[in-house]
Amino acid sequence: MQVTAGEFQCIYDPSQGRERPWYINDHTVIRDESGRWHLFGITHPEPADPWDETEFAHATAAHLLGPWTTCPPVLRVDPGYGETHLWAPYVQRSESRYFMFYDGGGEDRTHTAMNLATATDPGHWTRRPEGPLFHDGYDARDPMVLRVGDRWIMYYCATEDPTGGHHVVAYRTSDDLVHWGERAIAYTDPATGTGAGPTESPFVVHHNGFWYLFIGPRPDYLGTDVFRSSDPLHFTIEDQVGHIAAHAAEIVHDEGQWWITSAGWGQGGVHIAPLYFQDDI
Repeated sequence: MQVTAGEFQCIYDPSQGRERPWYINDHTVIRDESGRWHLFGITHPEPADPWDETEFAHATAAHLLGPWTTCPPVLRVDPGYGETHLWAPYVQRSESRYFMFYDGGGEDRTHTAMNLATATDPGHWTRRPEGPLFHDGYDARDPMVLRVGDRWIMYYCATEDPTGGHHVVAYRTSDDLVHWGERAIAYTDPATGTGAGPTESPFVVHHNGFWYLFIGPRPDYLGTDVFRSSDPLHFTIEDQVGHIAAHAAEIVHDEGQWWITSAGWGQGGVHIAPLYFQDDI
């Protein structure tokens, strides 16, 4: 395999100071303008109960490897906004403003709301007053946003048709992080279904002239596959170049080193390992 990871270490356990275990599932890690790190993620007491995941955890640290300090939750579910849960936040900084994209659910799983909250202070967020950015299915979720050239690309997991079919990594483009175009498909998996599938947690990075797509769980809960392409909008099953024992993986670059995170139900918090590309070794 051309993409591998080193040994994982736990950097944040949301259970500390609590009477019962809590988990972090899909999460995002970002460095603010002052250089301080922030972690946001799905959280809930163990055992897993995804339909009752109603707040986003927040922790901060001076260094990526910690120590991390628990902060008050930054968002709680708002039924008046149409939300039925809070899943899979992703934060993107643009100049001095922060954009948090997340799945707010809704009663119709074929018409899931992709929502946006913004902030100038990563500890205090305001939902977009106009409502969701767009709707998609089935359980469309796990957004990740990347700047490519003169536009933004949002990747997220969905199904080829909102009512089901092949699991896909869908994408939309934007000039301003608020107005998003029609959906297109970056990757189609052989597997079919409706809800949870093998294209969750898409994450795309550019390295040494290639684009790398990370998705999972594949084939088990603690499993992420890596695909390489010369086109950030087109990956195939034949492009696989790595497999890493991680769930809900996020990729972080800090001071010349690539890192990959892992979290999830029953995992004891957020873990991190160095990430290696063969052409760097």
